[in-house]
Amino acid sequence: MSDSKDLKHTSLYKTHISLGARIVPFGGWAMPIQYESILQEARAVRTNVGLFDVSHMGRLTIRGSGAAPLLSRVLSVGAISMRPGRARYCLICNEDGGIIDDCIVYRNGDEDFLLIPNAANTASVIDWLDQWNTKPDTVSIKNVTADTAMIAVQGPQSIPMLNEVTADDISSVLPFRTVQTQIDGRDTMLAHTGYTGEDGFEAIVSAEDAGHIWTLLVDKGATSCGLGARDVLRLEAGLLLHGNDMSVNDNPYEAGLERFIRPDRRGYVAREALLRIRDNGVERKLVGFIMTGRGIARHGHAICADGQEIGEVTSGGPSSLLDRNIGLGYVPADFSEVGTCLQIDIRGRLVDAEVTSLPFYIRS
Repeated sequence: MSDSKDLKHTSLYKTHISLGARIVPFGGWAMPIQYESILQEARAVRTNVGLFDVSHMGRLTIRGSGAAPLLSRVLSVGAISMRPGRARYCLICNEDGGIIDDCIVYRNGDEDFLLIPNAANTASVIDWLDQWNTKPDTVSIKNVTADTAMIAVQGPQSIPMLNEVTADDISSVLPFRTVQTQIDGRDTMLAHTGYTGEDGFEAIVSAEDAGHIWTLLVDKGATSCGLGARDVLRLEAGLLLHGNDMSVNDNPYEAGLERFIRPDRRGYVAREALLRIRDNGVERKLVGFIMTGRGIARHGHAICADGQEIGEVTSGGPSSLLDRNIGLGYVPADFSEVGTCLQIDIRGRLVDAEVTSLPFYIRS
């Protein structure tokens, strides 16, 4: 177990320790990788309810009359047209079209937004916002990560369980919508979002209330889950991880994320680069694959065709739900068609794989 003084702790750190979590460094934070079994925790999310501490992810409030114009300038989707109580998944791209980060933006009021960057990218996102904030007198950007906690409540029984403890019935809250409510008397922002492929909400609460709410939901029957299960679940759902499956060296068209960008908006910082990439096409693409031979593909393994290296695995691992080993990786566009035969170099042994459609799993 790592307890380095160089790592930041979420407000739930002591709760994880008390529950016997194995702690590892992740994005500069000491985070639970698992409590008992990664695959058992993943199965709990697919069948019941799992809890994830995602407080390491950034939480930036962006407020003022210039907030919406600034976000529309730097995000891959427009913020001006968003209605209060709505959320959007988006990318932050540089002027060359490279992906600085992927985020969710929430509009809580006419001049009140909340942006959720990835943990390791929070500082870079703040710097990027500051760079393009041409009217700083009209925009307030505040990092409230340390003041709040974020708990993902995921699984087919998550809404009935939350309804037992929330002040409002959340059954009618649509996906990518939010509601301001209370959990057991504690003020809570509930967002109908997640990163597992299952239904569920993400709760943003004060840091001091997080332990109480976590324990309350565990007592109701939720399973404490670590980042290991979260990685299995997001991979099965075909959801990308920044730093693995996308980076500033990749653009949205290569990563298959073009449906989340609106590149033709005037004033958008990546407009010219993304329109040029869109019109010219890409030479490589991110694909999903299943292992047809015996072996587990891992990040960094070479992808081959006819024995020649053509790409690299970005994510991979076993799926107990699918009873298959699966993965993601970049290959030349000519090798991206579903059914294309590949090989993965696993410690010098070429193991057969086949390109498949994404996502690997869709909940019924």
